[in-house]
Amino acid sequence: MTAIDDLTRLRHLQDAAREIIDFMSGKTRDDLANNRILVLAVVKDLEIIGEAAGRISAECRTRHPEISWAAMVGMRNRLIYAYFSIDVDIVWDTVTNDLAPLIEQLERVIQEES
Repeated sequence: MTAIDDLTRLRHLQDAAREIIDFMSGKTRDDLANNRILVLAVVKDLEIIGEAAGRISAECRTRHPEISWAAMVGMRNRLIYAYFSIDVDIVWDTVTNDLAPLIEQLERVIQEES
């Protein structure tokens, strides 16, 4: 995989994470739990994050061990294979605790990889 491919995928990761933050702005856990459309939108972007993370080259992943590549791929797999038993608490925890730091990390990685 070339650096441009990794850079594109890193931007996909960042865009999906930012989109989730936008979707969830001003929302509570109950808002998420009670809005199927919101859940599906957030889950789709989490799947995109995991899919893009899984396609980042081994070289890039090795250069940036501060990124939780395996966790993102694992979340994607959990969401894909357990599609009718999505745990809203796990999604909420991911959105509220993991995405903002991920976006910051990705900003640094994208700058370094550019």
